[in-house]
Amino acid sequence: MRELFPMKQVNGYIFSLLLTVIALSVYFFDMSYAMGLTILVVTAFIQAGVQLVVFMHAGESKDKNAIYVNTIYGVVIAVLTVLGSLLAMIWGYY
Repeated sequence: MRELFPMKQVNGYIFSLLLTVIALSVYFFDMSYAMGLTILVVTAFIQAGVQLVVFMHAGESKDKNAIYVNTIYGVVIAVLTVLGSLLAMIWGYY
């Protein structure tokens, strides 16, 4: 019976709830803007990783390396797009 119980998913769910409580604490505690934003960004990336690995089963197939490489590539492209947009629109370099 123990091998039928989805312990990995239960642990992932509890960890996701814990990360949500940490992110929600930014609202309730009087933090500086930089500290609150840092906590929100870090917990968001950790939560996305938990969702990808635990609930979307990214590491359970034969092509898990390709899935991780494509995910990292997508994150790099998104960060470069945001930084390029900030560079052109806000900081005035074009």
